[in-house]
Amino acid sequence: MNVGNRREGSGTVKLVIVESPAKAKTIERFLGPDYRVVASYGHVRDLPRSARDIPAKYRDKPWARYGVDTEDSYRPIYIVPAESREHIAALRSAIRGADELLLATDEDREGEAISWHVAEVLRPKVPVRRIAFHEITKAAIEEALANPRPVNDRLVRAQEARRVLDRLFGFELSPVLWRKVRAGLSAGRVQSVALRLVVEREEERLRFRSSEYWRAIATLAANESEFEAALVRVGGRRVAEARDFDPSTGALSGKSNALVIGAQAAKSIAAHAPASLPWRVSRVEDKSVRQRPRPPFTTSTLQQAASGRLRMSPGVTMRVAQTLYDGIDLGGGDREGIITYMRTDSVTLSEKALSDVGAHIRSVYGSDARGRSYYSGPRRYRTKSKLAQEAHEAIRPTAVSRTPESLRSRLGEREFKLYDLIWRRTVASQMADAEVDRTTVHLTAAIGEPGAENEHVFRANGSVLRFPGYLKVWSEKRKDQLLPPMEEGDLIRAADHAAAGRVDGVKLLKVEPERRDTRPPARHTEASLVRKLEEEGIGRPSTYASTLSTLQDRDYVRKVSGLVPTYVGIAVNQLLREHFGKYVDVGFTAIMENRLDEIAIGQGEYRRFLDSFYRGSGNGGGLADEVREKLPEIEYPEIEIGTCATKRRPVRVRIGRRTPFLQRGQPEDGDRAQIPDDLFIEDLTIDRACELLDSGDDQGPIELGRCSDTALAVYLKSGPYGHYVQLGEDQSKGKGKPRPRRTSVPKDMDPADLTLEYALELLSLPRVLGKDPKTGGEVRANDGRYGPYVQLAKEYRSLRSLDQALTITLDEALALLAQPKQRRTRTRKVLKSLGPHPDTGAEVEVLEGRYGPYVTDGKVNGRIPKDRAPESVTLDEAVRLLAEGAERRKLGRGRARRRRGASRR
Repeated sequence: MNVGNRREGSGTVKLVIVESPAKAKTIERFLGPDYRVVASYGHVRDLPRSARDIPAKYRDKPWARYGVDTEDSYRPIYIVPAESREHIAALRSAIRGADELLLATDEDREGEAISWHVAEVLRPKVPVRRIAFHEITKAAIEEALANPRPVNDRLVRAQEARRVLDRLFGFELSPVLWRKVRAGLSAGRVQSVALRLVVEREEERLRFRSSEYWRAIATLAANESEFEAALVRVGGRRVAEARDFDPSTGALSGKSNALVIGAQAAKSIAAHAPASLPWRVSRVEDKSVRQRPRPPFTTSTLQQAASGRLRMSPGVTMRVAQTLYDGIDLGGGDREGIITYMRTDSVTLSEKALSDVGAHIRSVYGSDARGRSYYSGPRRYRTKSKLAQEAHEAIRPTAVSRTPESLRSRLGEREFKLYDLIWRRTVASQMADAEVDRTTVHLTAAIGEPGAENEHVFRANGSVLRFPGYLKVWSEKRKDQLLPPMEEGDLIRAADHAAAGRVDGVKLLKVEPERRDTRPPARHTEASLVRKLEEEGIGRPSTYASTLSTLQDRDYVRKVSGLVPTYVGIAVNQLLREHFGKYVDVGFTAIMENRLDEIAIGQGEYRRFLDSFYRGSGNGGGLADEVREKLPEIEYPEIEIGTCATKRRPVRVRIGRRTPFLQRGQPEDGDRAQIPDDLFIEDLTIDRACELLDSGDDQGPIELGRCSDTALAVYLKSGPYGHYVQLGEDQSKGKGKPRPRRTSVPKDMDPADLTLEYALELLSLPRVLGKDPKTGGEVRANDGRYGPYVQLAKEYRSLRSLDQALTITLDEALALLAQPKQRRTRTRKVLKSLGPHPDTGAEVEVLEGRYGPYVTDGKVNGRIPKDRAPESVTLDEAVRLLAEGAERRKLGRGRARRRRGASRR
């Protein structure tokens, strides 16, 4: 079937709709003049995002804020977002000249839902068919066009159920966090469980107590090559190793009967070892081990490998993979997708792919010098998931003959590295096993007093790669450890000893004690968290990247040495786990995922499922009832640190409106201190907390002196927004009562340098300079959000410095106010240069702005989350922030158009 010449000159057009312009550009290359390919730009409909989006006829309904009719079978209320309206208009215009509509969105639930929504919005009068493919190549498009099908309603309902479930979960629990923790936070069905996994791993680390154990290491030599042997048995008892200690506590496991060697014993063994020579080779074991290659990539294993090997976050990995899937220019006018669809749970390869990869291995790698073939036939891997995603093939190159090197000049650095990873994993998955020879040698020594207890056994391990097999293309960190030839009964002597008539090849050089300490469980990395979520059946691989991004955007976790929970994240998890534990339970969430998957294959009814979740069943109430019943009893979460030894008062971390802070004692009579941005819960000991509280930041007001005019004391204090000065005591204990005058200390001033005189000058703001002779209005000088200024009624002019606000005269102020208002300009303060944008090449920088630090590429700005150190932002994070900024700008333009339209009406 030659797609390019199909129905040429017929005068009719078939409209093909895909998600993205890049995908449309690639597919268009394969189709002739009878086809037109346009993009929907993702989802064209969604649930309302805010109260403003809710249609007027539903706004008085009790369920309106959800955008889901919980009284009518959980019917979702779909709206066309502002940013999609122009795209819908373009699609409607395009469909007018078409005689058939082909929906060619991605081959998964989201893609199926997009196709359904497009058809629902357009309501075309021409035939509508669904075509699906898992790679964007000419052959795949031809096959899809030859085998159209209807939209799969089961997949659409499954996606809809997932979307509604997430909406109900988030819209019920997020407001609880707003009221009890901080505004702007969110709870999510997968997000909150992922947060729980991160926090509970940190709790394990906090409970962990390191244990000390010792070993003795013998260094031996033969033929100028050294190797080591570790003490493994003493008097018939096995010597304790790391595996004998409980990983969650650090203590010796109750099930272990291993011998723990202390420092004194280890040093004694090392000291007496030379006197025990000669040692005897008591056992030699040789065995050959075969290492099998891993399956080709699924979405989650690609994210894990890219994180570990390429240091790419899951979000970046998926964006780069999307580029490779959508298509790249191959030269000569050719454009094609170079990997298959990247959202899949499957590890299988098509028969054609198996054949092509096998032929490539035979042709390029053949056999080694001993005639062992690198290809031993096709390997067919089985997908573990019973309900794997609908894209039925693993991630692989669309043409294995396109080696990474052949495309290097066509790809950016990230694209090349990810394609190279996918290509190598695919080829390696079909290659022969690697063969490794392993040798274990036991050396027996009689150390110490004669008797059974003095028998000490040292063990040396060696390994040699005999045949690389798949390791030829998929390198793994390994190093050959060669052991010299040894046989049972051989003697080991001192390095300077020669026996009469014979010199043994292996000599003992030294024995040294070695201390080991048990280590706490490693923090989750993005890769290990993705692996854990997949193992537990939480969420789906296609959502992991966005889940990790949300955790960081909400400042629940930060990437430092792994994923570290912030105090906000700990507090959120504490509240959800204590009051809504079932809904953030790993097992419960996995069951919900399975039920959603059953809906996709027609084995479940999603409205009954949603009702049991939201309203409950005979076994108890659902989420809605639990929130209503528990909300009044929920207290603001506090993180207990301990009791201050000097003041005998409890110390806690509390969550402020903008930053967490330390509280000693009760809020009404205690003291507080800010927590340094880089001080996380693991290092916030009770001693460190008390040190911060006693350091002067918030140990109580520091009296600078007294105001001569009022006789009131002038205090230097510190609050959530920095240092400030206060005139007099705070006598306000209720609403409506006046508070003492307060003024912020300049950010660039060291509070230790603040004098009483300067504090009084600060407290003089706002200064009334006098009256304008023309209008009679008061002229004031003050310091505000945007810096110092002078004001007359609604006229403002900026001042150069705070000192100018303190010294400016009425005449100077009037002269300044008489000048035309200058457009506010700011000198760009570059905090960090991150390098070129991977897509546009524009320089990406972190700048200090009037509203705080932000990232920019010169055209688009992206907000950096509050409480995030701007210097720690990476290029990958900046690219994500810029994408979010671009999306907000589109939303803003849509709102502006609506306002202009409303005013015209």
